[in-house]
Amino acid sequence: MAETRGIILAGGLSSRMGGGDKALLPLAGRPMIGHVIARLAPQTGPLAISANGDPARFLPLGLPVLPDTVPGFPGPLAGVLAGLDWAAGHGADQLLTAAADSPFLPHDLAARLAGAGRFALAASPDQTGVQRLHPTFGLWPVDLREALRRALAGGSRRVARWALDHGAVTVAFATVPFDPFFNVNTPADLALAETMAART
Repeated sequence: MAETRGIILAGGLSSRMGGGDKALLPLAGRPMIGHVIARLAPQTGPLAISANGDPARFLPLGLPVLPDTVPGFPGPLAGVLAGLDWAAGHGADQLLTAAADSPFLPHDLAARLAGAGRFALAASPDQTGVQRLHPTFGLWPVDLREALRRALAGGSRRVARWALDHGAVTVAFATVPFDPFFNVNTPADLALAETMAART
């Protein structure tokens, strides 16, 4: 049986939020990333956080913090690579990824992705019914990490393009009562998330 570890991608620069650590902003009485941990932890093995800078700011969460191993803040793919290396070092076969700014992620994310194959990304329909990919929510095979390392060294930055080029399938999730992949980018989004949290 495949062993899976999980990583929460929290390495963004939060420019639309005015900088700082978006993941640590308070939402419904706890840091936003706390909601992600609460939903993700029951679905997978041990969790880690992908983030750069001083790891001490995440110390109260009790999870290991993995910095990028690729210079220049190349984006989420570098966080995925750090997670894949960490998972491989502990003998895991797969890595479940999630974004730190999406506090309402599905409770069945891991099960649904694993049911679709060894490499899968989440998707959900937009307001017009068109499926929109959420590439930071995925199940990644650990044995792809060297290919990803080479791709990053060669300048690859687009998560979805790289994943789909390497055989990832997509899994559609329902958006009732709201899109579970709603992500908090702005102060207005955070206010909306407070309303959503009160409903859940």
